[in-house]
Amino acid sequence: MTWSHARRRDEEPQEAALPATVSATKNPPADKKPTTDKNLPTRGNPPAHPAVRALAMLAAFVGTVLFSVVLARLTLEPSAASAALVHSNLRPGSSIEAYLEHASTLEAARQLGGNLLLGVPFGVLLPVLLPPARGLLRVAAVTVCLMTLVELIQGALVTGRVFDIDDVILNTSGALLGYLFIGLRLGRAVHPRRRHWWHRRPS
Repeated sequence: MTWSHARRRDEEPQEAALPATVSATKNPPADKKPTTDKNLPTRGNPPAHPAVRALAMLAAFVGTVLFSVVLARLTLEPSAASAALVHSNLRPGSSIEAYLEHASTLEAARQLGGNLLLGVPFGVLLPVLLPPARGLLRVAAVTVCLMTLVELIQGALVTGRVFDIDDVILNTSGALLGYLFIGLRLGRAVHPRRRHWWHRRPS
């Protein structure tokens, strides 16, 4: 046997094993399941039909207009008899404390509960009428801005009305309650769910 013939015999098994290795690479074992990223967000319920979304937004718009009329009558109507009795409040909690300590239970419930209820429509209507305003912080920010503007107009232009920071706090608390109990579910039922920045895959 020559040296070249022996060398060819040693190389033949390596060449024969090569196709088997390639085949095993192309066809992985059947019991090996593809891995999935558990951190990816699962898909929620599909958004409502466009016609349903349009009707919901129209109803929210009508509700907002009616609520604005009621809000204007309650907050921007002059009260000459109260001009000498009311005073501005810039210290959070001062008016709430005064009602709880010095007013009757019925009067405290009417004033504090009324301001809470006055903010509830913000939390219910905003997620439907303005989809970008969905979210606890967004609802709070929009309500604070709007009610602060109303209080400033009261103090500057309306007789017998003054600026009270506690009214803004109570209105915002009511808006957050309305959002948590109604607006959150209503917004998800009408509009597609928002993708937060932590749900997005890095490119």
